[in-house]
Amino acid sequence: MKDFIITDAQNERAVLVGVITQHQTEEQVEEYLDELAFLADTAHIEPVKKFTQKMESPNPATFVGTGKLNEIKAYVEEHELGLAIFDDELTAKQLRNIEKELNVPVLDRTSLILDIFAMRAQTAYAKTQVELAQYQYLLPRLTRMWTHLDRQRGGGVMMRGVGETQLETDRRIVTEKIAFLKEQLKTIDRQMASQRKNRGKMVRVALVGYTNVGKSTLMNLLSKSEVFAENKLFATLDTTVRKVIIDNLPFLLSDTVGFIRKLPTNLIESFKSTLDEVREADILVHVVDISHPNFEEQIEIVENTLNEIDKTDKPTMLVFNKVDAFTYVPKDDDDLTPMTRENISLDELKGTWMHKMADDCIFISAKDKMNIEELKNRLYEKVKKVHIERYPYNDFLFQRYEEETD
Repeated sequence: MKDFIITDAQNERAVLVGVITQHQTEEQVEEYLDELAFLADTAHIEPVKKFTQKMESPNPATFVGTGKLNEIKAYVEEHELGLAIFDDELTAKQLRNIEKELNVPVLDRTSLILDIFAMRAQTAYAKTQVELAQYQYLLPRLTRMWTHLDRQRGGGVMMRGVGETQLETDRRIVTEKIAFLKEQLKTIDRQMASQRKNRGKMVRVALVGYTNVGKSTLMNLLSKSEVFAENKLFATLDTTVRKVIIDNLPFLLSDTVGFIRKLPTNLIESFKSTLDEVREADILVHVVDISHPNFEEQIEIVENTLNEIDKTDKPTMLVFNKVDAFTYVPKDDDDLTPMTRENISLDELKGTWMHKMADDCIFISAKDKMNIEELKNRLYEKVKKVHIERYPYNDFLFQRYEEETD
């Protein structure tokens, strides 16, 4: 069978392909391909060239048109590239036709993200979640080219039935593997649910946000721990929980997996228990990379994903990180081109919809440790409010402590 993980071959070189449709503007597609390039780099793949095409909708047979596919093929052959990556999820038919034409392996955005998750998974739990998502992605894409899935079973050998085709055998093996992995996750889910109950009734705060916005760096600052932080997408997959104490007030802080646009549905489902930290949190700290040109779209993507996970309203604080990397390019008076995000200063941004959020919005730099004390003060007040609602008799103790420390 085809290997799930393609990144064993370090520094593979690839072309990136996207389509401009009525639902995706040229500017959006360029940004999506930039993000796809970042994903490729995270998977140790070198993006060499981007190809785009304007279409009413993707070609159901080859995603792009025949002429564009021939153009991509010529470039791949001329530069001896070994991979093509498409910025949308491809059907089994599209994958088969494109690979046949290009004569190189083809990945779509989903399989690339799955590959990165497989590479990043550290614990048995995360590895099981990723493996389940991989098999769920694989099942509808099985063709007769895929052979001998028996070695993936990790256990006994199943004999092929009389008259059974290789494809039917493969489908049956994958289906059984999916059922087996789901049962494994149920067992681990019960164990983790028990662990969460054993944490007592401490207030829980969850860091959420788009991938690579600085959650792990902020986690390290607040908890004085050494959570792995790297300038790569999905640097950490396993939820990290730390006990944090601000002044006299202890609470639990969790760092969750980052979200991303077009996050595979199978991954959201597979990582359901990891995201239980979000469901069970009392307070959400939504970390945003304000230096990103389209940070507002990233906010929307995170909020939509959170709604899929947990539709209940929770106290939420927007933490705009990376103000140290914020860029501002003022326009000349005679420049009549439309305004872009780069033409708006940070002070002007703060005066927009963010101004109405008051104490639920703060601007920091986790890298430069800027405004971290103010963040701690605001977080303290939010945690204290939840704590007092849960333990009303502690209100007097808080008042006395604060009077003594004034």
